[in-house]
Amino acid sequence: MDLKNKAALVTGGGTGIGRAACLALARRGASVAVNYSRSKADAEETVHFINDNGGHAIAIQADVSRDNEVKNMVDDIVQRFGTIDVLVNNASITRHIPLNDLESVTEDIWNELYDVNVKGMFYCARAASVFMKKNNQAAIVNVGSIAGQTGLGSSLPYAVSKAAVHALTKSLARALAPKIRVNCVVPGAVATRWWAGREEQMNKLAPNLLLQHISTPEDIAQMICAALEQEAMTGQIITVDSGQTL
Repeated sequence: MDLKNKAALVTGGGTGIGRAACLALARRGASVAVNYSRSKADAEETVHFINDNGGHAIAIQADVSRDNEVKNMVDDIVQRFGTIDVLVNNASITRHIPLNDLESVTEDIWNELYDVNVKGMFYCARAASVFMKKNNQAAIVNVGSIAGQTGLGSSLPYAVSKAAVHALTKSLARALAPKIRVNCVVPGAVATRWWAGREEQMNKLAPNLLLQHISTPEDIAQMICAALEQEAMTGQIITVDSGQTL
């Protein structure tokens, strides 16, 4: 798929990997809808950067865990862009809880993480696919995590929710074929604001990776675009982690 002149929706597009994906898509000539839930200023900053550099972007608010907000968001984007060709399901949340602290994993935390990380991606794919099926080419990339492969991570519910994202990718690839391709990019540690206050931990981790550096948001964005562009691939879980899982 040539991303030039395509209409793209990136959830959680104001910061980190989401912002990098928005900028990478815009550089390839796509019009980008930058979704945010609470980070309005960050989303608008991303939009301004794209538009000031000759691209086309809009900021649009929606809580992806709310199906009605997702449907309204998608309808709004279609009214403004004419269609949706590309969806990057990036919006995710976590809670920092030691893995062995099972008592702190409450029902509310399970529901909160699953609502955003899993159901939110499903809601976005379902709403966007109505319009994507009408196009000659369309593709979705879900953003997973090595936590979903290793069981390690910021919390047990986060790791389990990301494993569910990997399975969701395969199920959606089957459900939406042959019109829409669906793949998953799986980052390891990435140098985003998530590491704020944990720089010492990050610096200790980097030398132990095979490539001896922490991935950047731009590294992940490049793979997201590559997965969108690759027309002979669907249902794949693609790890980008500087060798961390090895």
